[in-house]
Order: sequence, then C-alpha cells, then structure tokens
Amino acid sequence: MIKDMTSGKTTSVLIRFTVPLVLGNLLQLTYNAVDSAIVGNYVGTKGLAAVGCTNPLMNLAILFISGMCMGAGILMSMSFGSGDTARLRRLLSTSMLGGAVFCLIVTVLGIIFTPALLHLIRVPEEIMPEASGYLRIIFTALIFTFLYNFLASSMRALGDSRTPLIFLGISAVLNVIGDLFFIIVLHAGVHGAAIATVLSEILCTLCCTVYILLRLPALHLGRSWFLFDAPLFREIVAFSITSALQQACLQVGKIMIQSIADTMGTAVVAAFGIINRVDDFAYTPQQNIGHAMTTFLAQNKGAGKNERINRGFKSGMLIEFAYTVLLCILCYFGAPFIVRLFIGSSGSTDTAEVMKNSVRYLHLIALMYFRPAFTNGIQGFFRGMGDLKITLLSTFMNMVGRVLTAFLLAFSFHLQIETFAYANFAGWILMILFEFPLLCRHLHKQR
Repeated sequence: MIKDMTSGKTTSVLIRFTVPLVLGNLLQLTYNAVDSAIVGNYVGTKGLAAVGCTNPLMNLAILFISGMCMGAGILMSMSFGSGDTARLRRLLSTSMLGGAVFCLIVTVLGIIFTPALLHLIRVPEEIMPEASGYLRIIFTALIFTFLYNFLASSMRALGDSRTPLIFLGISAVLNVIGDLFFIIVLHAGVHGAAIATVLSEILCTLCCTVYILLRLPALHLGRSWFLFDAPLFREIVAFSITSALQQACLQVGKIMIQSIADTMGTAVVAAFGIINRVDDFAYTPQQNIGHAMTTFLAQNKGAGKNERINRGFKSGMLIEFAYTVLLCILCYFGAPFIVRLFIGSSGSTDTAEVMKNSVRYLHLIALMYFRPAFTNGIQGFFRGMGDLKITLLSTFMNMVGRVLTAFLLAFSFHLQIETFAYANFAGWILMILFEFPLLCRHLHKQR
C-alpha cells in the first residue's frame, strides 16, 4: 500500500512505517542467525566458527548493494514527494538495470576470489573448507539479494513498508525448514545452511515480483523496465555511491576487526560470530528507525515542508531512545539465555568457553547501546536531506576509531572478547563528536 508521508500526524506516520521495516529486517537477519543457531547445535563449534567468520565478507557485498539501493530510494522518495511521476519511473528502470549488471560482476569476482578473501582476514585453516564452500554458495544468490532489496527499497520509497515484510516472513519460515532439512536430514553441514538461505532469498524475490505485476501499478513499468537513461544513471551513481561506500566502509572495518578476532583462537572466533549476530539484531531496529526518518524526511523535502521535517526528526529521536531502553535491559539481564540460543546446553569445555566470552561481551555492550541510537537518528536526518557525504565521513571516523582501538587493546594490552565492546564505544564517540555540531548548524538553518 503506497503511503504519502507528507501529511498526517508525524509520530504515528513514522511508527506505522517503522514497525514493518524493523520486523522485515529482523526476519532477514534470521536467515543468517538460524544458520548459526542450527549449525552451532547440530554441526559443532568449528561449523559455527566457519559461518561466523564469513559474515563480514558476505555482508560487504550485500551492504554495498543495499547502500546503492538506499541511495536510489532517497531520490525516488524525493520524486514521489514532489509528484514527478515521469522521473520516478526513469529512476526505477535505470537503477534496476545498472544494479543488476554490477551485482553479476560482484558475484563472479566473489566466487573466484573467495579463498584469497578468507586468507586475507586470517580465517584458521581448520575451518577454511567449510567457510569457503558456505561463502561461495551465498555469492551465487547475490543477484536475488539485490533484486529483493531493490524492489523493497522502491516500495518503501513510496511509503509501503508492509508488503516486503509479508513476503520476507514467508521466506524466513521456509529458511528455518530448509536449514533443518539440509543439516539434520541430509547431513549437509554448513553447505546445507547456505543452500537453504539461497532458496529462501529466491522465493522472496519471486513473491515481490509477482505482487508488483498484479497489485502495484505504480511500480509496474512493463517494457519501460528495459529503458536505460544514461545521464540519469550518472546522477544515481553520483548520489548513491556515497551511500554504498558508507555501507562498504562500515563492513571493511568489521572485516578488519574480524581479522583481529581470528588471532584469538576458535573459542573467541565462535563467540565473536555469536555476538555479531546479536549485535545485528540489536542495531537493526535503531538503523531502521533512522531509515524510516530518511524516507519521511526525503518525501517532505521533495514537498518543501520544512516544519514537518523538524517535527519528524524530533519524533524519530524519541522513538530511537524508547527502543534503546528496552534493548539495554534485555541484553544485560537476558545475556545467558540469548547465547544459549546459538550454542545449546552442552557442558563441553569448548562450549563453556564460548558461553563465557559471549556473555561477558553482552554485559559490556548493553551499557553502550545509547550511542548508536543517537548516531543512527542523526544519520537518518542527513540522508533524508540528501547530504550523504556527512554520513560517509562520520562512518569512516567510526570505523577508524574502532579498528585502531581494537588493535591497541588486543595486541598491546592483550584483552580478549571485551576488546570489541570497548572498540565499538570508541568509534561511536568519535562519530557523535563529528556529527553533532553539523546537526545543530543544519537545524538552525531550517528554522
């Protein structure tokens, strides 16, 4: 259902848009989280470590692509808000064609260079075969990951965040069934988990495509899907590449930190894989609230409603902090239960060590989650205003601070899993120090 966000009560419009967005992304995260949980319980610690250490590389490609979709989506929101239907249609077809070609190139290169990439981040040799096979299978479905993200971004740009959630929910359920079938019944190990994820993503893409063809005329372009506007494509690239580079910068930093974790032994690698999954679930609602703010603000910027932009930003920040209070309580007091979802209740020495490391991290990071809530809200504001250079620079500062802190704590002070909580904290502080003065200046000009 298309939703014009330039009218109506600000807070209720944001909440109605945000809730399906959050649920949809949480369901998408279950693709990898279910892999980890089932692999950890039925394959073992080495399998869990193999899945966990591939996550940064896999996300580097996926988030770069989704970053480009996000950038194009902002342009679509502005065109929709201003009522320029002809430009909106050209944006849709040109973004889809350019993105699909780029994605196919990344797929081929990713499959070829998988072993080199895994060696680059120092994946232990004992888990290299499983990690390599898992990552290559995931790369084969990258085109479907792109198509789903593109179609979902297009629907969200028009104010519809509910429809992608429905299809993703169906896909997530089938992903769980597929994991259980391939791992427990066919004994396919980590490769089976990857196959289940791929099949789920293909189904989700097909569902979105059929829905658009049958029920969403605004996105049903017919033969116009094959029209490529070269001048407009250059504009899309110039705008969205900043968003894509921001996502890539974030993931490159995570890869560098993964390489530090990989030097600490299999127990820490396995624990680090678990806490990355938990962090993904924790951060995703914060990020999605920021993304909802982006769509809201972009539509209203296109409509020229400055006062509504300011009210939307304030409402979005209140929603961010309300969610984060609940998040901190859950992660601190529920840490042991959360970790057991991934490793079961085995009493082995390896399992106990992974449990101890994971809980220690969660207790620390639960006290720090307010920082990313603040930065995600600010980034949502700047994206909605079309000023993506600020979000790129602040993300770069975050990653530099995080990597340098992790390197110092791990190799000079010889800390273990707590290294990564303190590193995250240092990165968020640098990000806030950079963004906050610019935000104050921008809000002052809006008055």
